[in-house]
Amino acid sequence: MQAKEIKDQLKSLTLQASSIDHNLARRLDEINRWVKDIKPGSLTAKPFVTAFLLEVITDSTIWLIIKSLPSEEEQKAKFDLMTPIERYWYGYLFPRWFNASDSKFYIWKQKLMAGEFNQVDNDIIRSIAQDIVQREGSFWQRYIADLSMATDLIVSRNNQPLCIQITSVSEELNHQKYEAWQNTLRSWEIDRGLFLSYNPKDANFVNQLVNVALYNSDYLSGGKYLKFS
Repeated sequence: MQAKEIKDQLKSLTLQASSIDHNLARRLDEINRWVKDIKPGSLTAKPFVTAFLLEVITDSTIWLIIKSLPSEEEQKAKFDLMTPIERYWYGYLFPRWFNASDSKFYIWKQKLMAGEFNQVDNDIIRSIAQDIVQREGSFWQRYIADLSMATDLIVSRNNQPLCIQITSVSEELNHQKYEAWQNTLRSWEIDRGLFLSYNPKDANFVNQLVNVALYNSDYLSGGKYLKFS
């Protein structure tokens, strides 16, 4: 989708949402105002902003399709066709985001626009995600989850999605990050999570992280926020 198409689609979705879900319309209008004065060429030159906008367009389109269905039974049937992670995202986390006041959104919008968004662990996260799929698990990745909900990946193997944060911060520094992560998950009412700290010098760390992620996806109790180094 070209930059002009992205902006046109955002406007169209905002108008559509205004008669279906006012809170989504409000959030889309906020995003519209954020990008409306950016010329298409300049928007194309901001890959993280563009990627975020495409995710929001996809998620909003799916949400509006579901909410446009005439009965709760039909809406439930749509959710039932989704994978457990999709159902968790569209049925819970995504609507929580646009219905809530997101204190971090203003800050990370600025960072995305300024090109200051730095995915330090992106290659590691990609390797973990690929390994999870090879082991018949699934994953979900969104800018909203990462930047507002301290969640690099949502993973699942047996129908129980688990929010995961991955970091290479040293042991003496990651306690503070762990506390902030735990508080963030609680603030979004995310019921359980896994904080994975790895040593990049360990040749086997991706395999270890995937083992821990999939095991805890299956067995970690609700209300638990586990730290693994």
